[in-house]
Amino acid sequence: MLKKLFYRILNDVVNHKPYFRQKKDGLGRQGLSPMQKLTAVFSMCAWGCLDDATNEYCRLSESTALESLRKFYCTVEAVYGQWYLRSPNLADLYKLLHKASH
Repeated sequence: MLKKLFYRILNDVVNHKPYFRQKKDGLGRQGLSPMQKLTAVFSMCAWGCLDDATNEYCRLSESTALESLRKFYCTVEAVYGQWYLRSPNLADLYKLLHKASH
């Protein structure tokens, strides 16, 4: 994935859902960063990585990885759903047919 695309999705998700923002815990320590959560989500989606395997690379627990995945799917649908889940229009169909003919 392009770095620019990753950061665009990261910014959109963080701005839409407060869950993905980095917060401090009760002792004042920094919590998980949005990049950790998104990296775990993308590894689970792209490579079929198990949720408990994210602990080694991203340092997320299994429950946090699953919660991040669920919240990410809901957020992506809310942010991008209207554009990407819409029915194709005539211009879209023309592009697809033109691309398929070559």
